[in-house]
Amino acid sequence: MRVLITGHRGYIGTVLAPFVAAAGHDVVGLDTDLFEHCTFGKPPADFPSMHKDLRDVSASDLEGFDAIIHLAGLSNDPLGNLNPDLTYEINHRASVRLAALAKDAGVPRYLFSSSCSTYGAAGDKFLDETAEFNPVTPYARSKVLVEMDVAKLADDSFSPTFLRNATAYGVSPRLRFDLVLNNLVAWAMCTGRVLLKSDGTPWRPLVHIEDISRAFLAALESPRERVHNLAVNIGRTDQNYQIRDIAEIVEKTVPGCRIEFAGDAEPDKRCYRVDFGLVQKVLPAFKPVWDIPKGAKELYEAYRNASLSVEDFEGIRYKRIDHIKNLLATGRLDLSLRWTAPASPHMVSTRAL
Repeated sequence: MRVLITGHRGYIGTVLAPFVAAAGHDVVGLDTDLFEHCTFGKPPADFPSMHKDLRDVSASDLEGFDAIIHLAGLSNDPLGNLNPDLTYEINHRASVRLAALAKDAGVPRYLFSSSCSTYGAAGDKFLDETAEFNPVTPYARSKVLVEMDVAKLADDSFSPTFLRNATAYGVSPRLRFDLVLNNLVAWAMCTGRVLLKSDGTPWRPLVHIEDISRAFLAALESPRERVHNLAVNIGRTDQNYQIRDIAEIVEKTVPGCRIEFAGDAEPDKRCYRVDFGLVQKVLPAFKPVWDIPKGAKELYEAYRNASLSVEDFEGIRYKRIDHIKNLLATGRLDLSLRWTAPASPHMVSTRAL
């Protein structure tokens, strides 16, 4: 299949795009590349791509594709809270517009990267896909709105699928340090402290970004009728942990570290425990291989090999919110988060290929 991956130069996209290409599909990317100077380790793999803001996509950009895997958006809660209106403009309205344009352009499949954070403040009972939404942040609310609005576009010619990913972790060329396991391992290695910024009681399901990639590939290659207009949780039921349990795994993984609570640590409203039984039924090809101890070891070794410092992951080099604030302060981005300078030369339009 000829597949367009939006956000292919982001945290998940730089892992997912090579995954899909290795399975024999023709991959094209679309990304505004807000984090082009935040590469961790080896640079992302190159693919034919459009350097374009999601809000500026036209139907002609989408012609000839068999499927769209839609990852692009403002990707974490602090960044989403920077300007909630922009979060809804980009994550919600532009995502729905993309789906409508895809339908008009004759693209038959649309795979949306949703999130288990849509369940939000839910307590400790297990939640399947029929559970009520209870989002607590603009980021999570935007995911709910996209699912609701894009589902209305489904028909015999247009088939959306909504993959509700658990909290991601794992090494990527565009590594995110705001994610719980990635963050705790970084603090442990760099300071000797597994620093908890909440009281450690909230529940979270976790999933490695390679396993997320496996799920998207399985959905892409699945018979249409099996995943048509379906929402499915992506992860493993045995990978639900309380944050304090994750901290204990990190403490066992990183030599000489200890668990420490931040001075202002308090309960986190985001608390959800998720059932992943459906994905095994509807996507039998999805075979996740990662767990938290294995992921913590991968992260520790990558950080150690990169000589990671606190200044790196808590500063503008890798911290998403601080990086964006720096681009705004230096005039590289305008207040709408659009580039004020020309596109980077490595990002070439597919029109020239």
